Amino acid sequence: MSVDPTPAATKAYRSRVGLVADSPQFPGAWNEIVEKVKIADELGFDSVWLGESWGYELFTSLADLARVTRRIKLGAGIANIYSRTPALIASTVATLDERSGGRMILGLGPSGANVIEHWHGVPFEKPLQRTREYVEIIRMILRHEKLVYHGQFFKLERGFKLRFTPLRADVPIYVAAMGPKNVIQTGEIADGVLPVYWPGHKWQELRQHLDEGAQRAGRPPHSALIAPYITSVILPENADEQMRQAARYQAAAPLAYYIGKMGVYYAEMLTRHGYGPQVQAVIEGWKQGMKSAIEAVDPDMLDAVSIVGTPREIVAKLDLWAERGVDQPLLSMPGGSVDEAGQLLSALMEALRS
Repeated sequence: MSVDPTPAATKAYRSRVGLVADSPQFPGAWNEIVEKVKIADELGFDSVWLGESWGYELFTSLADLARVTRRIKLGAGIANIYSRTPALIASTVATLDERSGGRMILGLGPSGANVIEHWHGVPFEKPLQRTREYVEIIRMILRHEKLVYHGQFFKLERGFKLRFTPLRADVPIYVAAMGPKNVIQTGEIADGVLPVYWPGHKWQELRQHLDEGAQRAGRPPHSALIAPYITSVILPENADEQMRQAARYQAAAPLAYYIGKMGVYYAEMLTRHGYGPQVQAVIEGWKQGMKSAIEAVDPDMLDAVSIVGTPREIVAKLDLWAERGVDQPLLSMPGGSVDEAGQLLSALMEALRS
C-alpha cells in the first residue's frame, strides 16, 4: 500500500487554488476568457482574479463573470487606491457581492507612480498611509456604519451610510504588498497578501512579517493568508524538451516586463532577496529590446518565482511552497483555445485531487 508523504495540513491549500484570468497589460479576447472562467467554475477552482492597469476596467469585467458563474469566488486583483474613492470601491464591492451571492474578494494596492501619475494624473503620495485609510473606510461602510472618519487623507464628518445593507460585512480584503513595511501593515489590517514574483524560498520570511503585523494589531497569527500571483505554464504530460523551453520563455516574458517596465518595486524586491545581478542583467537587456531582456532572465531566478511543468509537477512544487507558507496560490489561466485550456485545467484539478 502506498503512503502519501504529503501532510494533510500542507494539502489544505489545494482546495484554495485560484486562477488569474488575464494580464491587465495584454488583454486577451474577452469572450474566450469568460468561457475559460466558466470551465474553471465547473471544475471547482476556488477563485478567479482580474487585474487592472490601463486595460479593461476591473469591476465591469467582474460583473460579467458574476453572471455566468455559480460558485467560484471573484477577486479584484487589484483595485488601486488612487483612482477611485474608498466609498466608491466599498459600494461597488457591496453591489457585486450581493449580485454574486457573496463571492467577492477585494484586492487593494497602490499600483505604481508611473500608472498613478501618468495614466490617472493623481500624485503618488504616501501609499502606506493611504492603503490603511482605504481599508478602514471600506470596512466601516461594509459594516453599514455611519461614516465619520478622521484620517490624514480623508476627513469625513457627515455620517453618510450606505443606502442598502451589504450582504456581508466581512468581504475579504487582500493587499498587494512587497516592501517590509507594507507587508507588516498588511498583517495588521488585511485578510490576505497578494505578492507577485516573491521567491519561493522566502515564504517563511513573508509569514514572519505578516504575523509581526498581526501581533501589533492584537490579531492571532496567520490572520492574513499568503495568496501569491504565480506565473505558471501548464504542460501536457507528454511535453518534450522543445515544449518545455518554449514554456519557460513564455514564463520569462512577464518577469522581464515587470522587472524592467513596471516601476522599481519588483526589481527592488528581487534584489533584496538576493537576485541583484540577475535583475541588473534583465535591465541591461532592455537596452537592446524586449527579446534581449527575456533572454537575460536567469533560469534559477525564473524557477524561484514561477512554475512551469506538467500538472503533477506543478502540484509537487505547490506542495513544497505550501510547506513554506503559501495558503492560496493563484496560477495563470492557460493560454490557447478554450478547449485546450479546459483540458489543461481538468488535468491540473485531477492532480490536485489525487
